[in-house]
Amino acid sequence: MQSSHIKKTSDELHLKPQQVETVVGLLEEGSTIPFIARYRKEATGTLDEVAITAIRDRVKQLEELDKRRAVILDSIKSQGKLTPELGAGIGKAETMAELEDLYLPYKPKRRTRGMIAKENGLEPLAVEIYKQDPAFSPATEAAKFIDKDKELTSVDLVLLGARDIIAEWVNETAEARARVRDLFLKSGVFRARAIKGKEEEGSKFKDYFAWEESVATAPSHRVLAARRGEKEGFLLLRITVADDDALTLLKAMFIKPGTGRSMDQVGLAVEDAYKRLMAPSLENEVRLLTKEKADAEAIRTFATNLKQLLMAAPLGPRMVMAVDPGLRTGCKLVCLDPQGKLLEYQTIFLQQSETRSREAGETVKFLVKKHKIEVIAVGNGTASRETDGFLRSLGLNDVKVVMVSESGASYYSASDVARAEFPDLDVSVRGAVSIGRRLQDPLAELVKLDPKNIGVGQYQHDVDQSRLNHALDDVTISCVNLVGVDINTASRELLTYVSGVGPALAQGIVDCRNKQGAFKSRSDIANIPRFNVKAFEQAAGFMRVMNAENPLDASAVHPESYPIVEKMASDIGVSLRELVSNEKTRQRIDLKKYITPAVGMPTLRDIMNELDRPGRDPRAQFEFVHFKDGVNTINDLQIDMVLPGVVTNIIDFGCFVDIGVHHDGLVHISQMSEKFVRHPSDVVKLHQKVTVKVREIDLQRQRIALTMKLK
Repeated sequence: MQSSHIKKTSDELHLKPQQVETVVGLLEEGSTIPFIARYRKEATGTLDEVAITAIRDRVKQLEELDKRRAVILDSIKSQGKLTPELGAGIGKAETMAELEDLYLPYKPKRRTRGMIAKENGLEPLAVEIYKQDPAFSPATEAAKFIDKDKELTSVDLVLLGARDIIAEWVNETAEARARVRDLFLKSGVFRARAIKGKEEEGSKFKDYFAWEESVATAPSHRVLAARRGEKEGFLLLRITVADDDALTLLKAMFIKPGTGRSMDQVGLAVEDAYKRLMAPSLENEVRLLTKEKADAEAIRTFATNLKQLLMAAPLGPRMVMAVDPGLRTGCKLVCLDPQGKLLEYQTIFLQQSETRSREAGETVKFLVKKHKIEVIAVGNGTASRETDGFLRSLGLNDVKVVMVSESGASYYSASDVARAEFPDLDVSVRGAVSIGRRLQDPLAELVKLDPKNIGVGQYQHDVDQSRLNHALDDVTISCVNLVGVDINTASRELLTYVSGVGPALAQGIVDCRNKQGAFKSRSDIANIPRFNVKAFEQAAGFMRVMNAENPLDASAVHPESYPIVEKMASDIGVSLRELVSNEKTRQRIDLKKYITPAVGMPTLRDIMNELDRPGRDPRAQFEFVHFKDGVNTINDLQIDMVLPGVVTNIIDFGCFVDIGVHHDGLVHISQMSEKFVRHPSDVVKLHQKVTVKVREIDLQRQRIALTMKLK
């Protein structure tokens, strides 16, 4: 690791160089971000996951820049054109754009008009014109280069060739490109237009049929929407700047003060360079830069939503009945035990006849009694409100009926994971199982899905998929390790995200569990095949063994800290179990006595917090939500109707709210509060209960506009 990278990263992130160096060293040794943040606080100066991730990503960017720098230097050196000045400039370049600008004159390219002109011997003429000597006569000198064999049959054609050479010099000047690029970024304008004849077919993009917005201020969701419209063939999208501004800038750089006929030729070459070469090239670059910026914002929004979704309050280990609603094909009904194991499934029909409806009610009542069902989960898709109303009408006393998002359940039901677990079940039955498990423990169930299919993104299929997957993996890993997993019940998919585990070891854990039975202690984990010392170090603190002989095995206290806790218990003359269970006993401990060079107060405080609530779940308590009776479809809505709802998705321009009509309504950012709202996430969180009022109803496009301003 270059010391320059350490210094640059620490300066940019406002951290101490030692912190950055330590984090980089731990990452290179194979430590994961959750492990470093939780169990190496003294080493990093208590850096959290956000800071550690920022260090990792910035150092990686600098390393990628160095790799490209090396390739460019080798290429120019092989051409015999590397000068000390050029090498120094490439060495100092801090961005990919700077590097590519310096490389452009030496970059292998297709045969250009400038190359042809040079082959025809016009470079000496171009050099003289470029000098702009007032006494030099371009036309007189050009006459000397007329050559019919080279198709240089006139002075005009000779001068055109010379200008082609000059135009390429202008286009390949790094400073000129940097200035015009900056002009595009600061003064450029997005312009979208509908493709003639596609207006009706592309009506969903009608907001962009005559869209113009500054490149500098256009929000990511509009940039991505316009690009999608272009990709689907409904829009023409350009980024433009005022030609006069760009040409004024360039002419000031390349045309010398004074008069002379050479100046006119250079002026024409500059105009050609800009319009034919530089503007199209930089428009493409700026399109890419704005796409990257929009991607970053969309990915950040998606990651925030995903974290809130994964950390949603779990119902917990309860007996659950789950229903995947359906009118024509029937409702698929499943009964699950507290660990999500499928006990029984049935198909019931609610509306096909009075007899079938009565039979459905009897079936539900029988299964509720048989399995001691505590909560019924209803998927929130088609026919969900009808199903919800039917179940509530059965008089099931203390049994709660809960609407659960089924977004992504169809992907799970058709996945390899679902087929492996339930090879003989219909996809809709698998979907019902997923709905029930999602209520019991959202995190454990959602890790089985590709996050892009969960339904909380913003143009997630339009952004850079590699960057998106990387960010979403970070979020999932963070959430799984923050909550911790019960090694005796966790699925292979959940175990995969535990620090230091991965798919192969996760399967090994499941295989070992199936063969040998439940793990009795954390130390048993070390006996799993291929579970080496490093893997154990990274994973053990995030795995829980419930009801183990050692009470610490059910906590987030890392086994490497067990001796500290044992010494605490010994020093005050109590058993380890009493220390864990008795708060008054713990109050007798003086933490300062246990500080060592390796273990400081941050780790000791973490240990004590964990002993206060061993194995605590950091997620919120589950709350039941009930939608307004009698409002089941969009046709039941009326303007100014006030309704309860649940936030289902947060995007840059607002949030979507489920009000129980199968179509989530949009609360625009301007309608979220009477006060200024910087970002919707400052006001609402996923799954938050809110009260909204209907502002607009668009039946044709099935869109609902809501407001949280109720006065």
